[in-house]
Amino acid sequence: MTDRPDVVIVGSGAGGAAAAWALTGAGLRVLLLEAGPRFDPASDYPMTQPDWERHLFPAPPGSRAEILYGDLGALDPVDAGLQSFNAVTPRQAPGPERLASHGYAHVRGVGGSTLHYVGEAHRLHPGSFRLMRDHGAGTDWPLTHDDLAPYYERAERLIGVAGPDTQTGRPRTMPFPQAAHPLNPAARRLVEAGARLGLPFEANSRAVLSEPMNGRPPCNYCGQCSRGCPLGDKGSADVTFLRLAEVTGRLTVLTGAEVTRIETGPGGRISAVHVVRGGVATRQETPILVLAAGAVQTPRLLLASAGAELPEGVANGSGQVGRNFMETLGWLGTALVPGLTDSHKGLPADAVSWAENAPDGVPGAIGGCRYTSAVLESGLSGPASYATRLVPGHGAGFQARLRTVFGSALSVGAIAAVLPDDRSRVTLHPERRDAFGVPLPVVSSVLTENSLTLLHHMAARGRALLQEAGGGELLEQVSSWDRFAATHVFGTARMGDDSATSVTDAHGRSHDHGNLWIADASLFPSSGGGEGPSLTIHALALRAGERIAAGG
Repeated sequence: MTDRPDVVIVGSGAGGAAAAWALTGAGLRVLLLEAGPRFDPASDYPMTQPDWERHLFPAPPGSRAEILYGDLGALDPVDAGLQSFNAVTPRQAPGPERLASHGYAHVRGVGGSTLHYVGEAHRLHPGSFRLMRDHGAGTDWPLTHDDLAPYYERAERLIGVAGPDTQTGRPRTMPFPQAAHPLNPAARRLVEAGARLGLPFEANSRAVLSEPMNGRPPCNYCGQCSRGCPLGDKGSADVTFLRLAEVTGRLTVLTGAEVTRIETGPGGRISAVHVVRGGVATRQETPILVLAAGAVQTPRLLLASAGAELPEGVANGSGQVGRNFMETLGWLGTALVPGLTDSHKGLPADAVSWAENAPDGVPGAIGGCRYTSAVLESGLSGPASYATRLVPGHGAGFQARLRTVFGSALSVGAIAAVLPDDRSRVTLHPERRDAFGVPLPVVSSVLTENSLTLLHHMAARGRALLQEAGGGELLEQVSSWDRFAATHVFGTARMGDDSATSVTDAHGRSHDHGNLWIADASLFPSSGGGEGPSLTIHALALRAGERIAAGG
């Protein structure tokens, strides 16, 4: 496909992009294989049409992978207070099982899912690295927050993370590279309400520029981060790590390159990947292979590459590939607040509370949670979203009501930790395959009692915050209880010191294959207490790239 590279990377999201930057910066020639397209922010993210609100992040051909769903867990009526609903759609009785209403939200393309994330840039709470040691649950990481700290700092500087002077629960040796963004009206209401309830909020750390940097402008506060950033102020992987890596002249990015199989050779080394691009099948040799396809596609490819010598799949001597899947455990509630105006303006998730983020932050559960101001993150940024979710009716009276309440919505979002469970995993469908003959992945994800405890707690706290802020009736509730709708997934090729219980070592290097590395959230032994994972993925990939460049 190209001149023999030093390293082949599969996937150009948070991990693949950061690894490419680290490796090209060290003088290595990198071939990056991306199954999706390259997006053009100027033309692909238009938000100037009258119907802008009806368009989410674009989905051109090849930019979404087909994912199937297996066991998502049964619904116990005792938990029915967590049922998802809104004020416009008639509420129906929940079925017997959770549904994959939106499934796993992801993007295949240059930059991966950082193209549609809202830009939260978080370090994991230090306690999340030692759940088993300190709390007797989950699995410990084979490294600590201190081990990742210099790579966290490097990623923050390169992206241009904006954050507060101090951040609860996270030690720092240097300030954030950029000043925190101002809080919008909705966030300011939550700050006041949280202070009265003993749940303090602070400015969130965001991979969004508050001042110009490296030819990128500061944020204009349009609030539409998840629809794609046309200006480049959001620190997605395409305008940060990949842009700088391509400047070196040592990075080749091939889009539309679907990797279908990993080939092993003598001594257990990975010898090649098989790729289909433009209808042409090719064998690409791989002196070093870095898998960064995400916590669904990475285990899928490893399992689908099984053969006579490796009947359980590549890198699966432990039997852990695909296991330990952890989803996004979330709750969101919305109410209208009389007197609140302009809640649709500003930056998504601009205020956050870390007060319950530590692994022991929630009574009766292991693993903490966080709360954010979520009006814009939930898409309540225009009148159409109000009309379809919050304000029922039709005709002149409905229009008058809509004009009166628009801009007064207040939403609280909460995300919590998930513990690994034997029932939650990624497997291969025995019959269904994609257009290239690769078995489709099947995601099973079951809520544990610990997860249900956290959901009930987040719902109670979220409702209390809305009431304290002056909110009226709860008009919308979205909950993981009855809907699998994950933006962050983890754990399906976890790292660890013991090759019998983990897939890679502490640097992401496969225990089974000396030239195979993994650099995405499938490495995570635990999910954290609601943090956005992209910064940790960056840090792990930078650390792996440094080790690869040093000779392994």
